[in-house]
Amino acid sequence: MRPVKATAVAVTAALAAGAASVAAGRLASDAALKAPPGRPLPTEPRLTVHGTAAGQIVLTRHLASRRPGTYGLAGDGSHAVVGPVLDRAAQSADTVVRRLERVTHGTLSPGDAVWLTPNLYVGDPRGALGLDHADVDVPGELGPLPAWFLPGSRRTWVIAVHGLGTTREHALNLMGSLARRHLPVLALAHRGDLGAPRSPDGLNHLGETEWRDLDAAIRYAVHHGAHRVVLLGWSTGATMALRAADRSGLRDRISGLVLDSPVLDWQTTLRALAAARHTPGALLPLAVRAAQGRAGLGLGPDRGRPAFDPARLAVPTLIVHGPDDTVAPWRLSRRLAARRPDLVSLHTVRDAPHAAMWNADPGAYEEVLRRFLTPLM
Repeated sequence: MRPVKATAVAVTAALAAGAASVAAGRLASDAALKAPPGRPLPTEPRLTVHGTAAGQIVLTRHLASRRPGTYGLAGDGSHAVVGPVLDRAAQSADTVVRRLERVTHGTLSPGDAVWLTPNLYVGDPRGALGLDHADVDVPGELGPLPAWFLPGSRRTWVIAVHGLGTTREHALNLMGSLARRHLPVLALAHRGDLGAPRSPDGLNHLGETEWRDLDAAIRYAVHHGAHRVVLLGWSTGATMALRAADRSGLRDRISGLVLDSPVLDWQTTLRALAAARHTPGALLPLAVRAAQGRAGLGLGPDRGRPAFDPARLAVPTLIVHGPDDTVAPWRLSRRLAARRPDLVSLHTVRDAPHAAMWNADPGAYEEVLRRFLTPLM
């Protein structure tokens, strides 16, 4: 009986360990599948405010706090805009001084936990930028999708769609520039966003199902007078744009794609987000399998199919991406550009985190975008 008992104990322990591993993998997969809009991704470090003065803010010294460019600075109940590092200001071994452009709302006090965000603006186009717009509802397959519409005189519309960790406020960074080109802009809130319907399973599918909301926005644009559309997406929003360009029944109306920090391989991105949550390396494959099982990624008719098929790309495409993106690898964007040099232009931005290519150098970004859009207007 003793060998039998020993075997039973071993089997029970193995089953318990297996169940614990599965549970840990499921928890790790939450880093992407349940990433709430408007909250930082686990790859974005929390910083501490050490002090403020006229036009200055002192933050914890970190690679993130030393990034070049202009960023939003978000905390619990506060938002500000910070500019470049002030190298001439008194620095210390533990802190960094940046220019404090403005405090949008709330207050910043010593000890506050904050994080950098690509969103410079909060609110809507009128309140944030003084741009007239209409609040519209795009009929989606799960229900109405809130969107901002900025009118313009051109017949080509830009449809903007955000990605992981942000909201449609992300599009406000570029709305002023697009409005000056007289381009109508439709900035979409997709499933899972505030005011939009949830996915039936309550999970983020990394663009694999969300692209249908972008397809609905294309139909809305064409129904309201757009002759052509340019799809502008960040992160998983870029994945949605690629999916729509390949599968939409109105793909012949798509004249161009702008992909900022595109997620071109969901497994790689999910592993990166799970690792940023300090998931042990041995559990990362379980996180990927858990995500696949929970969200149906790579299953059904899409089994084994990548987020993009270079051979099927049919319109001019601008990719804006950089080697410092730890969420969506730059090498995959380079590979796509190399596979389709006839259609794809790659603009490389260094020292910028995921989906914040504009923030590193807004002027350069907008000039590249202007040159790309001009022949498509």
